[in-house]
Amino acid sequence: MKLQRHLVLLATLAAAITPAWGQQFTTAAAPANLGAQNAASVPDFSGLWRHGNLPWFIPPASGPGPVTNLSREKGTGVSDYNSLVGDYKNPILQPWAADVVKKKGELSLAGVTFPSPSNTCWPEPVPYLFKHGAMQMLQVPDQIVMLFNENHEVRHVRMNELHPAKVTPSWHGDAVGRYEGDTLVIDTVGVKTDRPHAMIDLFGTPYTERLHVVERYRLVDYVDAKDAMQRGTKENRRAGGPYDPDYKGKYLRVDFTIEDQGAFTMPWTAVMIYLRDREGFPEAVCAEGRFGFHNHEGADLPHADKPDF
Repeated sequence: MKLQRHLVLLATLAAAITPAWGQQFTTAAAPANLGAQNAASVPDFSGLWRHGNLPWFIPPASGPGPVTNLSREKGTGVSDYNSLVGDYKNPILQPWAADVVKKKGELSLAGVTFPSPSNTCWPEPVPYLFKHGAMQMLQVPDQIVMLFNENHEVRHVRMNELHPAKVTPSWHGDAVGRYEGDTLVIDTVGVKTDRPHAMIDLFGTPYTERLHVVERYRLVDYVDAKDAMQRGTKENRRAGGPYDPDYKGKYLRVDFTIEDQGAFTMPWTAVMIYLRDREGFPEAVCAEGRFGFHNHEGADLPHADKPDF
């Protein structure tokens, strides 16, 4: 089965206090100084970062974690990126969600590349969009902007605010952020569900309007990153790119907490580790195949009813 094409995503960072399991996510507007922090003490996350893991999530050291691949490469034992068969028996999945993952895996085992946001050129939801191997983070006082290395995806995070009383669903959701000491916390709700191929990972794991994602970003030394990287080496295949095994700089560690009472039985966590990328990344654009999508089933590619010009 052919490798799936990647979409370019630009990530918006947002942070707020994480509601407890079962708590409503909509809140009134926050005071302008919510989470305000002296500019001199704000950690510098700006610049280019690369992770290069396929699929991408690193499972936690313990506790509930993401759906992982039942198909493994011979020899290395890592996730087989050419055969995406999600572990539908993962206890985080509600029965209906497990059935969705199982059916996607059956398609993959049959040699069918099932449609996903990244191989059909649709905007990718959080946390799906973190599949992209490289991203650039821009920090300004009132927002953070994350640019991903494929398909012009941009994510904006409003700083020092809370979610509005009524969130209007959008492609990337409503993301708000704040600094907690040396940590950037981003809180996202309101990710659009009325979209083609609504899934949060490459295994087709579904989500509902109750999806709530919290990301915590920290700059760490190797000693604080190595355990996660070792787990990632066992789980994920290394993609190409400027990856230096002797890298001595700071790492960007992102800890995710994901909950959705409509799709999951419990909150679960995942980790990602980025290295600074000194070489930058070329522009990559997703384009639908003019000869049709793989098995011509359910692709739902973006299209226009009439030419723009």
